[in-house]
Parts: sequence; structure tokens; C-alpha cells
Amino acid sequence: MNNYKKIHISIGSNIGDKLKNLEKAIELIHLKIAVVESISSIYKTEAIGFKGEDFLNICISMFSNEIPSYIMQNLLDIEKILGRVRNKKNKPESRIIDIDIVFIEEIVINSSLLQVPHPKMQNRKFVLKPLLEIDPKINHPITKESIPEMLRNCKDTSQVEKTNLKVFNPKNNLKISKYKYIAIEGNIGAGKTSLAKKIAVDFNSKLIIERFADNPFLPKFYKDPERYAFTLEMSFLSERYQQISEDLSQLNIFNELIISDYDIHKSLIFSKVNLSVDEFSLYRKLFYDMYKKILKPDLFVFLNQDIPRLQKNISSRGRDYENRISNEYLSKINSGYFEFFKSRPDLNIKIIDITNLNFVENRLDYLSILDEITS
Repeated sequence: MNNYKKIHISIGSNIGDKLKNLEKAIELIHLKIAVVESISSIYKTEAIGFKGEDFLNICISMFSNEIPSYIMQNLLDIEKILGRVRNKKNKPESRIIDIDIVFIEEIVINSSLLQVPHPKMQNRKFVLKPLLEIDPKINHPITKESIPEMLRNCKDTSQVEKTNLKVFNPKNNLKISKYKYIAIEGNIGAGKTSLAKKIAVDFNSKLIIERFADNPFLPKFYKDPERYAFTLEMSFLSERYQQISEDLSQLNIFNELIISDYDIHKSLIFSKVNLSVDEFSLYRKLFYDMYKKILKPDLFVFLNQDIPRLQKNISSRGRDYENRISNEYLSKINSGYFEFFKSRPDLNIKIIDITNLNFVENRLDYLSILDEITS
């Protein structure tokens, strides 16, 4: 999640159905770039520097891990889709839509395509007022002024009037708030962590990521499964139980959505594949002693991926010890999950086939998964 940056954007329109233009811009940003986190009130603003109808202006915020130039190019494409034609002389004029990046956290950019922070934002009340509304504590990365300070120092004398108009946020169609705790599961290399991170960012959720990287038995297990299987599974069970107990104890589970890239049942599923019958019998007893003491997810999402794609994803991660993972082993894990699903009709499980999806690179694929999760 460290690669995600909060981005503030100003949007305005003073031609045609101005309210509809703002709404279409937000919809396209949702489809092409990121889920819109917050939207300010709509402000009516007189045209500055030329004669024209009053503008409707808003500010929005979102999170993205895309590079700024990619985001800006997408915003320019959205302007074109909505009918804007920029004049070559760059003179102030009426426009069907105007979309500008105002801030990207503390980043400063000065290129031919993009200037961040926007060089005129501190001189525009139609930017500062809606910014104050959605994020009053941010500071200008160069001058270090707060939004209230910039407003007090602003020489802009134009009329900026807050309206009662509203635009719809497509995020509201995704009824994820009906859940309190979602566990994302799947085979090795299915993309559990990537999806969990994206959802946690888009919905300002608490993220629980499995701490498997520090397990010293994992590389040893792939070299000698019979010798290290029981030790590995016991260590994973202990670590998962401790992590879930610690992480959940620090959260307000009544007010915060929790997204995890695993469920503790994973221990039961993998251990049944890896352990002997006698070992699994003992392990199962220990598992249910721990299981009854922890909070359970109210939704269990399983990402179903085919074996060739799993192997491709595993290879791209570059973990040497995972090179020993066979197709047969991945097939056994898949079978283990589906046997588990059949044995637990009491759990709320959604199986999502992602065989032909690339939700990391393709935003529409990601949105289709969100639709399935929240439907």
C-alpha cells in the first residue's frame, strides 16, 4: 500500500448540462483510473479572465499507484471523450469540462504535461473552498501553507457560491459496507494480496496481510516436504492465529471494514494436503481449539485461477524456493479448497473465476470482481 498516493483533482464545467458533465467526468475517472474516495459540494463560480456562463466546480480525491503522467493523460482523454477541444493558444475560454490535478501528496512535478501542485491553485477560491471541505488538513508541498491559510491570503475576488446540487459517486453502487470482514483466498499465486491491497485502498479499509516471508521453514519445506511439513504447518497455524488475534484486537470491528489476504482455514486446507493422516488428525484438533477463539470473516472470497496462470504468477514473483512448486501440488491445493467448501455450507463463500481476468493491469477486470463481491 506504500505505493499508493492520494490525489486531489479539480473539475469544472460552464457549457451545456454542467451538472451532467461533472457526473460523467466522475464516472469515467471511476472506470479508467480509480475509485473516487470523496467529492466536495458543488460550487457556482463566475468565469475568470473571459466572458462566459458561470462554472460549476468540485474537488475530488482518490488513491492510485499509477505514475502521475499516466493519470494526467487519462484525464486529458476523459476531457476529449466529453467533447473538450483545447485551443492551441491556451487562452481562457468556456469549456464543457476542465480537469486538473491539484495535489499528489508531497510530490512536486514540473513537466510539459503536468505541473503539481497546480501553479494557480492558491489563487483560485473555486479550488480552495471545495478542497477545504474534503481535506482541510493538507498543506501546499512547496509553500507549506494550509488550505485555510491559502484561503485567507487569496486575492481572488470572484464570487464562489456553494450550491445544493449533488453528483453521484459510482463507488456508492458497490455495497461493500454490508460486510465487516472480508477474507480473500485462493491458490498460491492467485493474486490474493494484490486484490486485498486494491480493495483496502479504495474503501479506506484495515488491511491484514499474511506474514509468511519470515517463515524459515517454507524454503526447507519445498526442498524436503516430508521432513518439514508438520513443522511448517504448525508454525503457520501459530503465526496466523497470533497475527489475526493481535491485528483484530487493535481494530474497532463495528466501524471499520477489514480486508485480509487469507483466512485461518487456509491452515486446515494446506495441512490436509501436506500432512499424513495421523499428523492431520492431531493438527485438526489444535486448529479448532484456536479457531473458536477468533473473529470469523462474514465473507470468504475465493479467486479461482487455472494452473498455467498460477505458475506464471509464481514465476514472476522471483522467489527461488517457489520454483519447486509442481502443477500436481497446485492441483491438490485447489481440490483441497473445493472439498472444504463442500464441507462448510454454513460459510458465506463467493467463488470468482479469474481465469481470463487481469485485475492488476486491467481496471475493468478489477471492477468486475468488485461487482461480484458486492452483488
